[in-house]
Amino acid sequence: MKTSELLELLARENIEEKELPTLLVNALTKAKKRVATAESCTGGMISAAITSVSGASGVFDCGVCSYANFIKHKVVGVREETLNTYGAVSDKTAAEMARGVRLLSGADIGVSTTGIAGPLGGTPYKPVGLVYVGISTAMGLHTEKLLLGENNADRERIRELAVSAALFFALKELEKL
Repeated sequence: MKTSELLELLARENIEEKELPTLLVNALTKAKKRVATAESCTGGMISAAITSVSGASGVFDCGVCSYANFIKHKVVGVREETLNTYGAVSDKTAAEMARGVRLLSGADIGVSTTGIAGPLGGTPYKPVGLVYVGISTAMGLHTEKLLLGENNADRERIRELAVSAALFFALKELEKL
């Protein structure tokens, strides 16, 4: 999903990016569900967005900033084989991060991000702006591939968009629980 597609999706749902943390916390509170995060490229920004909302302590279990691969492995349980075969920036890693943080915390929903926010680090196969969001619940696990580097988006905007996407996909997943 490209930036334009993400923004169009939010517009169709009549959701502004800045409303997402409050919408998620309110929905989690109403559903009596909890969320936990494992973040790489967003560096704690999802956790910060959630905890910026009053009442978040009732629905937020933990946030792990797993920037280094050994933390992805040791703390949130990403298999070394996954990291060695697919890399830190992959759908498989995002999935294992989301599942791992959900199991670690006992939360109902695990959310993860891993990607290349730039401006350095991109390759032809994994360009700047490539982000994977992982969502894990007891009912299943899925990932979303995002290409957020269009229109020369800078590092901060790529990270902001990744946070918005993660919050949105968590909100949509919550509707299924």
